[in-house]
Amino acid sequence: MYHDFNYEATFASSLRAQWQLDDVLRTDQELDFSRNFMPESLARTSAIESLNPLEQRVLNHISAHQYLSIFGIVEEFILPFVIDHARPHLLGDDWRVRAILNFAGEEAKHIQLFKRFHQAFVRGFPVECRMIGPSEAIGAEVLRHDPLAVGIVILMIEWMTQQHYLGSIRDDNDIDPLFKSLMKNHWMEEAQHAKLDTLIVDALAASRSEEQIDRAMDEFFEIGGFLDEGLKQQAGFNLDALETAIGRKLEDRDDILAQQHQAARWTYIGSGMVHERFLDLLSSLSRRAAERIAEAAPLFA
Repeated sequence: MYHDFNYEATFASSLRAQWQLDDVLRTDQELDFSRNFMPESLARTSAIESLNPLEQRVLNHISAHQYLSIFGIVEEFILPFVIDHARPHLLGDDWRVRAILNFAGEEAKHIQLFKRFHQAFVRGFPVECRMIGPSEAIGAEVLRHDPLAVGIVILMIEWMTQQHYLGSIRDDNDIDPLFKSLMKNHWMEEAQHAKLDTLIVDALAASRSEEQIDRAMDEFFEIGGFLDEGLKQQAGFNLDALETAIGRKLEDRDDILAQQHQAARWTYIGSGMVHERFLDLLSSLSRRAAERIAEAAPLFA
């Protein structure tokens, strides 16, 4: 076993890490639009030389809106997935049931938090930022796949959020402190979710043959391709909002679109694919699964 996670200890850790919405973002709090919200390693906006510093910051803000909006969409399909996994165990291990139901409750809270951020963003940003969706359709497309494939996608996302905060956000002193605090609190609870989803994936894979796991990985890549197409569409929406906000058309729009799509691919897919804990899980399931991820990861760098 490559981990020592268990439901009782993880549930206890989750309770210690819990926070309330108003402790993180009150309904009347305002974001500081004079500062960046996203770290440059994720937004990759300062590298766009055709934008002046003010325009780069506007795109950084749009990227931050994208970030929490996309995670809001993701939380909306994680929630039913977790509840569906809990249902067969309601008469079994009490710690397992309590931990998973707490997991679901925290995901519902995160959805509320991201909606509060959206409201604060709309109050302070001059133009509408369109998002892919509707979220129900995205969730339905993801959840129609093999639960093991879905569980692996979700686990990749959980470890990804850990890397984003620890590797990029925590030590960045240039971003808005309120946005940084929001990401810190999200990270605190997602750290426990990553452990619980590891246990869920272990359970889903326990009776699978090598061939069945390989088929689940086929579906993992199908989900990844679907999400990647959404990220490309979202990059276009982001540039629409940027052009409206700065009052001019981008002469090098196609180049910026490609660059921002690749930035999103790294942020939402690639950074999760290379996380060591995610790779540990895949190696424990199947050497072939880990090899397939290693082959695909450079495309999302």
